[in-house]
Amino acid sequence: MTTEHNNRFPLLVGDVGGTNARFGLLQEEGEQPALVKVYPCADFAGIAEALESYLSGISGQRPKRAAIAVATAVTGDQVQMTNHVWQFSIEATRRILGLEQLMVINDFTALAMALPHLKANEVRKTGGGEAVSSAPIALLGAGTGLGVSGLIRGGGRWIPLQGEGGHVTFSPVTGQEIEILRFLRKRYEHVSAERLLSGPGLVNLYQAHAALEGVQPFPCSPADISSRGQNGTCGICAAALESFCAILGTVAGNLVLTLGARGGVYIGGGIVPRLGDYFADSPFRKRFEQKGRFSGYLAAVPSFVIMAKYPALIGAASFLLQQDGVAEEK
Repeated sequence: MTTEHNNRFPLLVGDVGGTNARFGLLQEEGEQPALVKVYPCADFAGIAEALESYLSGISGQRPKRAAIAVATAVTGDQVQMTNHVWQFSIEATRRILGLEQLMVINDFTALAMALPHLKANEVRKTGGGEAVSSAPIALLGAGTGLGVSGLIRGGGRWIPLQGEGGHVTFSPVTGQEIEILRFLRKRYEHVSAERLLSGPGLVNLYQAHAALEGVQPFPCSPADISSRGQNGTCGICAAALESFCAILGTVAGNLVLTLGARGGVYIGGGIVPRLGDYFADSPFRKRFEQKGRFSGYLAAVPSFVIMAKYPALIGAASFLLQQDGVAEEK
């Protein structure tokens, strides 16, 4: 085993969302992350404590390098989580953990980097269309928040887009959605797509539909709304879940048009992959294609639900290892 290999591996990889933090080790390039553990973020004062807890529980060589995906914009050394209280300095965290290199990137940038590595059984196609080879790829997904990214091909490699598209302004399509917007504007100065397309957004939709029906909403979690909406035991939950899928279709179609993503649109996050057949039969695809003169353009673009268990860990590792290659070329 070469000295260069010893410096590169094992690689510590992480995916930190607003609710849970997932960590694992990559022993070789191209392998799946091993020894993956999931920790509730609320159990730790900060990311350094969570990472140290993970590292103290593994045996063998301690990683010298790490690639961590976080659910927020990463614009410098100081990182502030959007939907959690954690904030930290990348450099200070690197020193605390004794790492030679710590790379922190947006979680959907990492998820985008995982897309070329996903196997056929790790995605589920929804609707028609066929991907155009090497064309841009769109990505979005709802969980604690709404993540948005994409991939473009350049210089023989995939380049991830690092943005915050989940915070674009919500644009209603139907009369009912106009009323939902009116309801939410009383609550938020800026009604972003994330205010509807996320776990908290699903609760917002449930409360909005209850208000439109003139009924008192019950305290419901996103999981409650999703479950009752699918099994039909609550009409308000069913209406909220249907709105969620339709609005997601609109946002996904907008993203594909913006990026020219004829390579397909991929949907991740914690909500949609759990919907199964319901999502396939939902208004998502119809609304996705509902773009007037460009309906035919979108009908030709395939949509996929990401079913892989820890794809952002694969993408975080891929991002860091690709940077190694860029550095070698310069």
